[in-house]
Amino acid sequence: MTEARLRQFCALVEKWSPRINLVARSELTNLWDRHVQDSLAMIAHMPKDINRAIDLGSGAGFPGLVLAIASGVHFTLIESDTRKAVFLLEAARQTAAPVKILNCRIEAAKTEPAALVTARALAPLDKLLGLAAPHLAPGGICLFPKGPGVELELTAAKPFWHMQVQRFSTPEAGRCILKVSGLRHVGTDQAAP
Repeated sequence: MTEARLRQFCALVEKWSPRINLVARSELTNLWDRHVQDSLAMIAHMPKDINRAIDLGSGAGFPGLVLAIASGVHFTLIESDTRKAVFLLEAARQTAAPVKILNCRIEAAKTEPAALVTARALAPLDKLLGLAAPHLAPGGICLFPKGPGVELELTAAKPFWHMQVQRFSTPEAGRCILKVSGLRHVGTDQAAP
């Protein structure tokens, strides 16, 4: 059942992508391995007892919509591009994904902080942490898939953020998932938010 819903979602991405550039044309033939599996790799690192999460810059629905379908956890998807938000609404309707879509900039999104914040291919880590912190509940974690430049991103973020980071490998070579906890901005005594 879950795989069928994920395959249905992939078909929607393939159908809509040429019109609104959801993913690069060259990646449409490798959608399942490159995007779905990469998103599904995050499930093993999600907190076990959560009932809601927030995905930043959801775009085509990776990872937020995929994680919602596969885990049953309710995700708030924040996407500023109206065309992509319309796609997410339709994809959520057709796959019965437990999601809410906010069509606004991340900085303007009014959400109750969640125990899990995700984002994929959105921004370098130092900026991404600044976007995530206001949406992260105390004691919560962030899960961010990252590519080969992860060391440089961690180095760039270190002067601005206190955090604990765990790294997990993914099915795709050269990529990893960062699990960030204990997040707080340097110069403050309080954890995020």
